[in-house]
Amino acid sequence: MVAKSDTHSIGFLEFVVLAAAMMSTQAIAIDAMLPAFPIIVRVLGVADPNHGQWIVTAYMTGLGVGQLFWGLMSDRFGRRPILIGGLSLYVTAALVCALSGSFHGLLAWRFVHGLAAASVTVTRSVIRDLYSGRQMARVMSLTFVVFLMVPILAPSLGQLILFVAPWRYIFVVFSGFAAIVATWAFLRLPETLHSEYRMQLTPERILGAIKLVLGHRTSICYTFAMMIMFGTIMAYVGMVQQIFSDVFHRSNLMPSMFALCAIFMGMAAYLNSRIVERLGMRLIAHTALLAFIAVSGLHALIAALGFEHIWTFVLLQAVGMACFSLSVSNFGAMAMEPVGSIAGIAASLQGFISTFCGALVGAFIGRQFNGTTVPLAAGAMCCGIISIGFVLLAEKGRLFRAHHLSSEPAAVRTAPIESTEHV
Repeated sequence: MVAKSDTHSIGFLEFVVLAAAMMSTQAIAIDAMLPAFPIIVRVLGVADPNHGQWIVTAYMTGLGVGQLFWGLMSDRFGRRPILIGGLSLYVTAALVCALSGSFHGLLAWRFVHGLAAASVTVTRSVIRDLYSGRQMARVMSLTFVVFLMVPILAPSLGQLILFVAPWRYIFVVFSGFAAIVATWAFLRLPETLHSEYRMQLTPERILGAIKLVLGHRTSICYTFAMMIMFGTIMAYVGMVQQIFSDVFHRSNLMPSMFALCAIFMGMAAYLNSRIVERLGMRLIAHTALLAFIAVSGLHALIAALGFEHIWTFVLLQAVGMACFSLSVSNFGAMAMEPVGSIAGIAASLQGFISTFCGALVGAFIGRQFNGTTVPLAAGAMCCGIISIGFVLLAEKGRLFRAHHLSSEPAAVRTAPIESTEHV
């Protein structure tokens, strides 16, 4: 079920695609930039090629910080105005990035770009407004499938733009895509937070909500698990161009190999959407996390022994990212499940912790790049081990426990949306 307002109606399929499109504005702003890093570093006179990773770091820092207040504002003023307003700021910031004349100026506006992109994290609140339990996990997985089409296509799109235009036009494309999504949301997205459930932004209410989010063991531990796992993806995104260029000397293959790994993630997300209601979030997520640790450990061993080739890197990275997809999409649902009554603040805090702190984890791993794939593979293995520790804390030391549905279904807080469509 999806919501219906007095003036808007949207079907289930369209809702899933629109939600994924809004979240994709975040991903395209990272992935389409990857082929341009060497050019930007050269054109803007950056001495250290490793500093090209700061283009991602600045964006992710803004993305993390922005999530602290966008969700909070959506609990007060509603989801719809925050989403549309944030996307409008995104359009402006991307255009200013295209006009930046210095590397420091580009980084400053990339921070604003990420700050604006953080607004689409409210999409998670919209989903939580409407769904709960395994059904929420299914919807998140379906949006993740569409969302992952962007990493598949974005590097190739960025490369195509570079063939016909300067790197600055990549930001123009970001702006145009966000403008289309904002218009779509303006025309079709209903308000999912009813007026009677809007929270007054008094210090007491805000602190109480923060205490609930941070004090709930399951919610905070799965958020930390998500944060650590997110760091592995940010390390991969930050290092992948250098790996294909400096390790394998095949930079021309980066877009297609990046797309292949993203396809594995998309397939895993789709598989999760088909089986999660039957098998449950915990069985899938915990199994996938253990598999991630095993695969990344094997990858680290192969790399350390000097047996790494481009085919071993792509194969093991693709399998590891599929395991990442199966685990993290369910971690997000389990983190949101107990705090549905304050979905906006919950999405803000969880998004800040997982995105901002995860970006710092990824940046730390990325700084260890030494001309081999060892730092990436070993970093992923360590992150997986730390993540399983947080999962054990969340589950009181027991994996694969049966999931108990939320005592606060979405229907209690919002009116249902009528839909007869299925995916």
